[in-house]
Amino acid sequence: MQIDIKGDVVDSETGQMYKWFGMQNTNPQAIQEQLEQAGGKDIQLNISSPGGDVTAAAEIYTMLQQYSGKVTGTIQGIAASAASVISEACDHLVISPTATMMIHRASMWGEGNTNDFGHNAETLSKIDQTICNAYQAKTGKSRDEILDLMDKETWMTAQDAVDQGFADEILTINDKAPQMANSIGSMPVKDKVDEFMKFLVDQKAENKDKSTISSSNNEEYFDSALFKSKLKILKGENDERNSSN
Repeated sequence: MQIDIKGDVVDSETGQMYKWFGMQNTNPQAIQEQLEQAGGKDIQLNISSPGGDVTAAAEIYTMLQQYSGKVTGTIQGIAASAASVISEACDHLVISPTATMMIHRASMWGEGNTNDFGHNAETLSKIDQTICNAYQAKTGKSRDEILDLMDKETWMTAQDAVDQGFADEILTINDKAPQMANSIGSMPVKDKVDEFMKFLVDQKAENKDKSTISSSNNEEYFDSALFKSKLKILKGENDERNSSN
């Protein structure tokens, strides 16, 4: 089962408001419902979030840590702030070569006197310690080292994240992998699409001085040898292997 960690990380009540407006979000109630549906089976988290509410992230982190099935995560775009905390709950965390992670200290907005801000500073310091717990459990780094990285608002490439222990491996993108389909219709196979695209590049180079075919002579175009040759590529009719079978 796949579960998305996308959009802002918010508390469950705010999540309802986001949902009403059709805004993507990640909240504890929604995650809890999906985990219950998964019923202990292995799950895949698709992660791309700028973060958000620290308490909501802590709640989701705990849910994932207590989940009985294996939790595999893939950082597809970004796992920043609170979302990076959630990602550390994965038993195995993969990061796309084009993705990033970011960790930093917690922050809050408020007003008041010196006592109020002094209390806020103390509270934030304790929250930083709880965030540090998640990073330390995943990376094995010392608390001082992690807090230093949080101090600097550390941005990590995929390689940085793996080298630092925040992720387990970089996603391998294999364009040679067999193409899988689940459709009642027909679709061109991947190697034919690749051949077709190469054909278009070659044709563009060959005919770079010719004008683009206008909509007024579409019939002539569809009857042309060029269109027919493209169609043969998609159908595989010009494939020597197919013609010999």
